Amino acid sequence: MKRRNFIKKATLTSIGTIVGAEIVFAHMMPEGYVPLALQDPDPFKLFDKSKEMVVLNDRPWNMEAQAHLLNEKVTSNQFMFIRNNGKIPEKIDVKNWKIVFDGESVKESKTYTLEELTSKFKQYTYQLTLECGGNGRSEFDPPAKGNQWTVGAVSCATWTGVRLRDVLEDVGIKDDAVYIGYHAADTHLSGDPKKEPISRGAPMAKVMQDETLLAFKMNGKDIPLAHGYPLRLIAGGWPASVSGKWITGISVRDRVHDGTKMTGTAYRVPCESVEPGEKVKDEDMCIIESMPVKSLITYPKTGATIDEGKKLDINGHAWAGELAVTTMEYSIDFGSNWITCNLEPAVNRLAWQHFSASIAFPKKGYYEIWARATDTQGNGQPMVLPGWNPKGYLNNACHRIAIKVK
Repeated sequence: MKRRNFIKKATLTSIGTIVGAEIVFAHMMPEGYVPLALQDPDPFKLFDKSKEMVVLNDRPWNMEAQAHLLNEKVTSNQFMFIRNNGKIPEKIDVKNWKIVFDGESVKESKTYTLEELTSKFKQYTYQLTLECGGNGRSEFDPPAKGNQWTVGAVSCATWTGVRLRDVLEDVGIKDDAVYIGYHAADTHLSGDPKKEPISRGAPMAKVMQDETLLAFKMNGKDIPLAHGYPLRLIAGGWPASVSGKWITGISVRDRVHDGTKMTGTAYRVPCESVEPGEKVKDEDMCIIESMPVKSLITYPKTGATIDEGKKLDINGHAWAGELAVTTMEYSIDFGSNWITCNLEPAVNRLAWQHFSASIAFPKKGYYEIWARATDTQGNGQPMVLPGWNPKGYLNNACHRIAIKVK
């Protein structure tokens, strides 16, 4: 992004000096090629991230936070996870950026510039929880393929934009509209311009919610490039893959969208429970919609030590997809007994909620603090890994941290 991968051959001598050694076979180097030693692969600098973030993949870039990094009530960019499927766009022309609305269920195709979106429609700001559908995948056994997320592929920033439903009403949609699918400016890892890295979407009921936005600001500033600058879709409470980045098009469909990563096993789980390791037919897989109830202890960091006789203050966040969290509890005896935490209401629908508690320990020794949230429909987090699925989605087992009392 900040560096071009091509330079003039005339600088080979100076490059050798910087590298600190003669570049053997320099005469065979393609013109304009930059040696790997000079390419800047530092994702922390590249994306303005904390060096405590964990890189899972660099092709494409995927990066997660650790639990203690997510202690902020509003997630800042430095601690926000990155989940990409293709290459991040390198050339962003904001002045000429357009979004096209088309598909079987629009009365007529219509195009908007960013300036038209921001000036024609009322703007809204919401704090919205985004979580990768595969957050927690690393715990599944047998292992599931994909990025081995632990607990840090979740965030809750504030997003400012226009309501997608307001724009669709201006476009004009038909009564047979069933789903939308998004299209974006990221490119396929193969370099094939005909292939989309990802093109997912949502049913009209989700699309028409107040909080579903075409967003252009995050935490009051332009969205960082890695998170979708200059325009992205935000659909809080559902798998973050629904919230497409670098949006250039919305197709309004008269059927369930069938774009890349909408079919087969992608972002789907078995419609009925299966045995671990069992193969499941594509037609027996159901699309993930609302994410399950979940919580995270963000303070203190696991491994903390306190003195005997002192209480330990803990805090964290809880969320439940489309629902709210009604009860938050902790246990220090491996789930035998549960004690209620203080739980704050969400600042708005689809934002996470904050919890806290002050814990007394009976004697010195090793403890684990387990956290359990329950939603408005009475669904509670399982103490251990929930039902296995082939792609390792929807792990909402209780989060836990280790504590020593000395």
